[in-house]
Amino acid sequence: MSFSDVLSKVNDFVWGPVMLVLLVGTGLFLTIRLKFLPWRNLGFALRSVFSRPDRSKEESEGDITPFQSLMTALAATIGTGNIVGVATAMVLGGPGAIVWMWISALFGLSTKYAESVLAVKYREVNDAGEMAGGPMYAMKNGFKRKWIGTPLATLFAVFAVLASFGIGNMTQANSIAGALHSTFGVPKMITGAIITVLAIIILLGGIKSIGRVCEKIVPFMAVLYFVSGIVVIIINIKNLPSGAAEIFSMAFSVKAVAGGVGGSVVASMLQAMRWGVARGVFSNEAGLGSAPIAAAAAKTDHPSRQGYINMTGTFFDTLVVCSVTGLVIASSGVLGQMNEATGELLTGADLTIAAFRTALGSAGGWLVSIGIMLFAFSTILGWEYYGEKSLEFLVRSTKANKVYRLFFSLIAFVGATTTLQIVWDFSDTMNGLMAIPNLICLLVLSNVVAKECFEFQKNEVKKDRF
Repeated sequence: MSFSDVLSKVNDFVWGPVMLVLLVGTGLFLTIRLKFLPWRNLGFALRSVFSRPDRSKEESEGDITPFQSLMTALAATIGTGNIVGVATAMVLGGPGAIVWMWISALFGLSTKYAESVLAVKYREVNDAGEMAGGPMYAMKNGFKRKWIGTPLATLFAVFAVLASFGIGNMTQANSIAGALHSTFGVPKMITGAIITVLAIIILLGGIKSIGRVCEKIVPFMAVLYFVSGIVVIIINIKNLPSGAAEIFSMAFSVKAVAGGVGGSVVASMLQAMRWGVARGVFSNEAGLGSAPIAAAAAKTDHPSRQGYINMTGTFFDTLVVCSVTGLVIASSGVLGQMNEATGELLTGADLTIAAFRTALGSAGGWLVSIGIMLFAFSTILGWEYYGEKSLEFLVRSTKANKVYRLFFSLIAFVGATTTLQIVWDFSDTMNGLMAIPNLICLLVLSNVVAKECFEFQKNEVKKDRF
């Protein structure tokens, strides 16, 4: 058995049923422990995202605005998984996988809230006067037994640094280069060079530069993709009832068949559950511990306030963007069709492009390619910050940050111009392993989260009631 085969099996184990049960189970536990407040206060959270900052709280500690923090987290979260991952889940798990993505996202709200609360509560000021936080600092500063907290924090930071180069960089650059080459014929070398130059320009400015770019690019790309998807759904509206019926029937069916002319998708409830939860968590990252690193940089007066704001990232990512992709595919009639060139089932980006083309023609392919490009590039920006802060934790200094930013940018060129499956599998495994110390942290410090949550509910949220 080759190293690649071994790595693939390890990756399958890491992202297997045990991990998915732990991720969703932790979300379920936190939802109950917090008395369903993350669900009950979703309206408050959404209003907080779009409300103007309170001038009386301008002196709150932090580097970027709460909105910029959320957009940085969303930049890293909303990626190719929203386009490619959803399509893959619907092929491997049937259209019912969408329902399980929604279910995992609902419990993911509580997980993302708790992660962000701990990130803000236990953040530190680094030697450059900037905020540094995330699961590693929560473990280091929140655990009473340091001999447990410090090793777990170190492991998380190592996994995050390694994952940043693969899942957060090379795979994204490769997706951009592939989309532009197949749709517009742009050579991958040129795409790689452009990505590298843009990344250097933005990343060398640090989190404030990343925040300014993300607060502009993320809303634009999300609205563009959302509106385009809604247009496709409206044009294919006559197919929507049957498509929606397939989604819900196959989510809980022992075995069912779905698909369009020329092929079909056979799946069971267990398959729908497995792939729906897996792709849902992979897409919104609830429980992985990455997004809280951005939350820690926010200017805020209370950990729970930023917890609620960053919690909406799961809502926007899965319950909005992923849902649009799923409904576009379900209403298009292309699920189960074959790729004429290969004779295999359409899946991934090809399936999503085919779905958009049913309503928009060739323009549909362009829109999906543009979506992949914007989603993937924003992911590179967000994950650079995650990797940088994790490296900073390991070396206990910011002196290596600029070198890391430059090296990270150059690695994007490698990702755009080469396909290294071993790198993909390795970084995917590291991404999954991040969840283990993070979930332990969430469970150990759940009482701290609950205390912050109930205090904020009593003193702040009730004042906001209309």
